[in-house]
Amino acid sequence: MRIAVVNDYEVVVRGVAAMLADVESLEVVELLSGEPPSQPVDVVLYDAFGMHGLTSAELKEMLHTGDVGAVVLYTWQNATPLIEDARAAGMAGVIDRSTRGVELTDLLHRAHAGEFVVSAGADKPIDEWVTSADWPGKSKGLSAREAEVIGLITQGLSNDEIAQRIYVSINSVKTHIRSAYRTMGVTTRSQAVLWGVENGMAPQRLRIRLRDA
Repeated sequence: MRIAVVNDYEVVVRGVAAMLADVESLEVVELLSGEPPSQPVDVVLYDAFGMHGLTSAELKEMLHTGDVGAVVLYTWQNATPLIEDARAAGMAGVIDRSTRGVELTDLLHRAHAGEFVVSAGADKPIDEWVTSADWPGKSKGLSAREAEVIGLITQGLSNDEIAQRIYVSINSVKTHIRSAYRTMGVTTRSQAVLWGVENGMAPQRLRIRLRDA
C-alpha cells in the first residue's frame, strides 16, 4: 500500500516514515509539509501535530482529489470530539500513535477499502508512549504537548483557538504554556513567538519523493 505522510514539520513526517518502514505491506512514497501528494497514493496519513485544523484548504484538496484513496488522521490523542470532526470532514478514520504492526496495517487497509476506522487506546496519556517519536522543540526539553502549543502560538493562534484545535480545556493550554515558557526561558508571548521561529516551530513547506508512481 502506497502511503504519503503529511504534517507541517519535517521532523514529524520523517519520524513517522521511520516508524512505518518496519511495517510490512506499507510503502511510504512521499513526505509532505504544506503540500498535497504529487502522485497517486492509497492512503494519506495526516499527522495532527500542530495541525491547521480539519477545514484547511490543503486537507480539502486531498479529500477531493482522485489521486488519494483515503485520508486518515494520525494523532497523539483521539478524543471523541476529534473523531466526530474527522468523520464529518470526510476523513477515513482516526489512528493514534500507539498503534503498531498488524493493527496499523489492518486499519489502513480497511480505511482504503472505504471503512471509517478508529484505533484502540483513545484515552492513553500522551507522554506515556510517544518517547520514540520526534517533534520540534524536543531537543530543547519541550514535551510533545508543550511543543504543539508553542507551535500554534508561533502560528499566531490565541489560547482559545489552541484549546479548540487540540481538544483540551483552556486551563490545560495555560498550564502547558507556563511549563513551556519555563523551559524556553521566556516570559512573554512575543518572546515565545521569536523563540518558536528560531527553533523550528514555524510551519514549513516540504516535498520529499521517496518513490515515484
